[in-house]
Amino acid sequence: MVSVSHGALALTQCPEGHGVFLDRADLGTLIEAETDWHRNATHDTARLPRITADMTEPPAPLRPRAWVETLFS
Repeated sequence: MVSVSHGALALTQCPEGHGVFLDRADLGTLIEAETDWHRNATHDTARLPRITADMTEPPAPLRPRAWVETLFS
């Protein structure tokens, strides 16, 4: 088992990917962080560049689907 700290959250993770273990209080912290992450998720409203013939499509940014995914990257 490997101990992992992420901000105020402390959890124990199986290095072979068999599970994650955390205290009840840490579960509450995890739920609050996930809710906050979704609440603050917004669309990028930056101005689009003028499109020219020599431009190529930029790669799509890889954004985690949920805050929990950021714990295991």
